[in-house]
Amino acid sequence: MPRPHPAQEQILRTAKRFNVLDCGRRWGKTVIGIILVAHALLRGESVGWFAPSYKILADAYRIIQTVLQPIVLSSNRSENIITTITGGKLEFWTLSDINAGRSRKYHLVIIDEGALEPNLLAVWNASIRPTLTDYRGSAWFMSTPKGHNGFYHLYNKGLSDPEWQCWTYPTGTNPYIDPKEIEAAKNDLPEQVFQQEFMAAFLEDGGGVFRKVAQAATLQPIDGPVPGHQYVFGVDWGKFKDFTAIAVWDVGLKHLVKMDRFNHIDYSFQRQRLGVLYDKFMPIVMIPESNSIGEPNIEELRDSGYPVQGFLSTNASKKKAVEALSLGFEQEVIKVVNDPILIAELQSFTVERLPGGGLRYAAPEGSHDDCVIAAMIGYLEGVSQYISPAEMLAVW
Repeated sequence: MPRPHPAQEQILRTAKRFNVLDCGRRWGKTVIGIILVAHALLRGESVGWFAPSYKILADAYRIIQTVLQPIVLSSNRSENIITTITGGKLEFWTLSDINAGRSRKYHLVIIDEGALEPNLLAVWNASIRPTLTDYRGSAWFMSTPKGHNGFYHLYNKGLSDPEWQCWTYPTGTNPYIDPKEIEAAKNDLPEQVFQQEFMAAFLEDGGGVFRKVAQAATLQPIDGPVPGHQYVFGVDWGKFKDFTAIAVWDVGLKHLVKMDRFNHIDYSFQRQRLGVLYDKFMPIVMIPESNSIGEPNIEELRDSGYPVQGFLSTNASKKKAVEALSLGFEQEVIKVVNDPILIAELQSFTVERLPGGGLRYAAPEGSHDDCVIAAMIGYLEGVSQYISPAEMLAVW
């Protein structure tokens, strides 16, 4: 059994029936979950563990299975179930399924990284909360915050509801984390990102790389071009797990006027779908990502006569694209379509400091960033460098 550090001990002593733990990265929330689960299983109880994605679930399953090994009776990874010799049963579920846990009854549920799940409140109210009725079970929500979403709403219940408890603990309250690492992260990361990821602050815009997204998301998508306007496409390829996304930019207005997103179709059909959109808007250029599967697709498009300019995604080029789009939002010079998927991806897009000192820009674990990548590519290579006739005249 892991030994809790002082802050974790304080939480375990002051817990109520429903508990919301808001904490910085690497604070040790999984340790609390393991302790709670282990004690419940030793008592022969039923437990449900919920997380936003299978990847996050897999990490928790592996750790818990190792810790509980002395009392494990059976472990079924395909069905995500662990049973113990004490009669306890632990089931794992993904929050992406709104029916997760339905028909079950639990003494305890753990909701790990709930802030990453956009439908957290819906899944909690419709499926998870009823599983606690039979045994009058308890629930724990543990996550790093991501703006004013469902996790934030549940945290606020802990401020007023007598059955609920909430806590906020920055990363620095974990005595096993070197303070120099936190200071280095503070120096490297944008202030908003550091406040959210390390100080566990609830920030209205989600604390991501891109600010003022909501203010910019005022456009309705258009089905065809406006006469006299010029367009460029940013394209991010995907197939099964990821999506192919096409961002249509009006270069003169600096408006992202349409977002197309799809998956589970082969690349030849994807190129046809891209061709249909091209025939509508007749863009100056299409700018797909050229990495891996991108280059063969680009060659096919060029052979078909389309104007294509590949974008090689490296740490340096991605950083440049992120900074360009971020500056466009910050200076309020761009507008984007009011698309809930695009907005969610933009607001959750994050940056983290790597052990070697570099920065990695990506979606949170278990989430997608296809729309963001397409938007960044189109903006950097096609929009930010464009000078309108009026701007040229002003410079002259």
